[in-house]
Amino acid sequence: MGSVTALGIQDTVLDLETQILYHLKGNHYPPVPAEMVQPCIEAIDAYYDEDYDRMIDMPKVGDFQILYRGSTQAPARAIVDQHHLSFWLPEEEY
Repeated sequence: MGSVTALGIQDTVLDLETQILYHLKGNHYPPVPAEMVQPCIEAIDAYYDEDYDRMIDMPKVGDFQILYRGSTQAPARAIVDQHHLSFWLPEEEY
C-alpha cells in the first residue's frame, strides 16, 4: 500500500484536497484527521516556495488541539516528512 497508492492518487484528476485526504486516511494508521489536509497543502506550498521552515498552524479536531512538540505550529518540513507528502513535491526539492 502506501507509496504505490500515493502515486496512483497523485496521478488522478482529483483535486489536491481530495488527493491529500485519501492519502491521509488510506495510507496512515491510525488515519490522520481530515483537519490536517489544509496544513499539508500549506506545507506543500512552502516547499514550492523553498521555505522549508515556514511555520504552519496546527488545526483543532473538535475541542482537541493538534500539537507539534508542544506547539500549535509546525515547520513545513516536519509536516511533509511525518505525512509522507514527497509525491506531491518537485523531485529536486525532496
